[in-house]
Amino acid sequence: MQGNPSERPPKADRILVVDDLPDNCFLLQTMLKSEGYQVEVADSGPAALHKITTCPPDLVLLDVMMPGMDGFEVTRQLRHDPALPFIPVLLVTGHSDPEPADGFDAGADDFVRKPIDFDLLLNRIRAILQPVS
Repeated sequence: MQGNPSERPPKADRILVVDDLPDNCFLLQTMLKSEGYQVEVADSGPAALHKITTCPPDLVLLDVMMPGMDGFEVTRQLRHDPALPFIPVLLVTGHSDPEPADGFDAGADDFVRKPIDFDLLLNRIRAILQPVS
């Protein structure tokens, strides 16, 4: 039995993965695509800002420690740009130094540590992207 042709499947949420390490981007991209998300990648803070301003994603999954412009600075720039819609930012770090409070102070919505627990990450992504009723 066919469904109503006017009914469209729900729009897949778009996630921008930002990490300077190609292996990390590939791993996250593969995992998120398998969950039905549309995924783009950027390998630096400036590249991420360019992608976000040209075609804002539904969520940014952003590595904290990157050369040049780190994830905190990218988040601050996003939050201070009145031309951008609100875009949730989930910071990711493999270091023990940054505290979640540092990320929240920069304007992030959540914070996870590497090695990434994929179930935890997916639960946090779903919670952030959950439609408001």
